[in-house]
Amino acid sequence: MGVDMEDLPDQMSLTALANRCMGEIENYRRKESYDDQYCLEIFHRALLQHDDDAWTLLVDRFSPMVRGWMRSHPRRDAACRHDSEENYVSKTFGRFWQAAAYNQNVRFTSMAAALSYLKTCLTGTILDTLRSYARADLSLNDPDHPLVEEPAVEDDRDDGHELWNVIQSLLPNAREQRLAYLLFHCGLKAREVVQFCGQEFSDVNEVYRLRRNIIERLMRNKDQIRWRLGGEVF
Repeated sequence: MGVDMEDLPDQMSLTALANRCMGEIENYRRKESYDDQYCLEIFHRALLQHDDDAWTLLVDRFSPMVRGWMRSHPRRDAACRHDSEENYVSKTFGRFWQAAAYNQNVRFTSMAAALSYLKTCLTGTILDTLRSYARADLSLNDPDHPLVEEPAVEDDRDDGHELWNVIQSLLPNAREQRLAYLLFHCGLKAREVVQFCGQEFSDVNEVYRLRRNIIERLMRNKDQIRWRLGGEVF
């Protein structure tokens, strides 16, 4: 039996993709068999092709899921003392776009992976907000300290995005890049990496070990980092 071209995701209209995607999301939520190629096509068009309509559709279709994560997050009550639920959802998608739309290393091969990435962005948004209000006195000697918070907050280099790009370029190992993203860009602590990304990092001792390796490499290259950013970093 031949394949109907109208059923191929890359040949479908956004309206048709939206309808198919919603059905597959429902299957995913019910833990039933699902076909994620339709939802992935929306992510592909939004993030890789920079299709504005696809991005609008992505936000519309997945906002309820992010809102549900927000409501079940263990630090939801504390977070909502500082900002509204809707703002957290909006900031999560903004963070997701910044992290994925122009990052050639980000290629989602399953809906579960895309949603895990999106959920990580929500967690990072919540924790960033809580830490900004807590004004904790953190130190690089603390194994849980997120390195990306070291630059002065007055620095207006696109909220640390330039620093993250430099850090990423100095890490050749894909697993270390992923962990560095979770620790330094999303602001997760080591134990939170295991809690929220257990499928990728299930051993907190491994996270500590990789984090030490990452920091040692960055400290060896601190002069290069300072030069590339044109100022003091460490």
